[in-house]
Amino acid sequence: MSKKRKKNKSLSREIGLEIGAVCGKHFIKLEHLHYGYWTEDMDVEIFNLHIAQEKYVELLISHIPDGAKTILDVGCGMGQISRKLLDKGYKMDCVSPSAYLAECARKLLDDDVTIFECFYEQLETDKRYDVVLFSESFQYIPPKDAVAKSLSVLNPGGHMLICDIFQTEAEGRCGVSGGHRLKNFNAVMKDAEDALELVTDIDITENTAPTIDIECDLFRNVGLPVMGLVEKLMRSRHPWLTKLIMWKAQKKIDRMHKKYLGGDRTGENFKKYKSYRLFLYKKK
Repeated sequence: MSKKRKKNKSLSREIGLEIGAVCGKHFIKLEHLHYGYWTEDMDVEIFNLHIAQEKYVELLISHIPDGAKTILDVGCGMGQISRKLLDKGYKMDCVSPSAYLAECARKLLDDDVTIFECFYEQLETDKRYDVVLFSESFQYIPPKDAVAKSLSVLNPGGHMLICDIFQTEAEGRCGVSGGHRLKNFNAVMKDAEDALELVTDIDITENTAPTIDIECDLFRNVGLPVMGLVEKLMRSRHPWLTKLIMWKAQKKIDRMHKKYLGGDRTGENFKKYKSYRLFLYKKK
């Protein structure tokens, strides 16, 4: 991938996260950006998503090893998980490549929390931590780079906690992007077994998949009608300008329709093509 294409992809990712943060926060009161953790007693509907997200945070925190005091939150989003960890007495620092999300986190967190506004691979610090936490951020970092950087900032006996999606080896089209191939990730961790020991491996794919169905349902029942109404209003007031905008945006609109309504992006396909895992590794 060329540097320009990689830069554009990173920018698109950051803008997508920022849009998700703004819409989720103001329309359905979401504090987090992650999939959530659905339990059997929960109805799968949009207004329960914030509960599923809180359950996910509880699961994540429950796997922070006893005795840990300092944590580096890589890809901290709006800082909500770090805020909860601060309230539990942990000392926190964060990494965020997004200026918008970093500013959100600064407003939420204490003044003594350092937010490194950079990509994790570019992090430079003399600080060392008991835990390096990746909550749906590991997928954006080359595994070898993530492991090497984590080993350099972990205290002896420290832990790397990863909760994220990975790709399975199933053939076909998933409709949900993201995630390193689990096979490749395991190979990288195999190469690092002299430095890192696997402590925990939990598959929570079943508990995260329902969010995909909610996302598609939201686009179908809210996104499409709203887009249609906006287009109708614009055509009534600025017909030629609207025609030009729709012509320029048609390819993107078609991609959105295919992504959310093409039939590939479903919870069942997610469970087939993705594996959502919680991994805990200990530095030897």
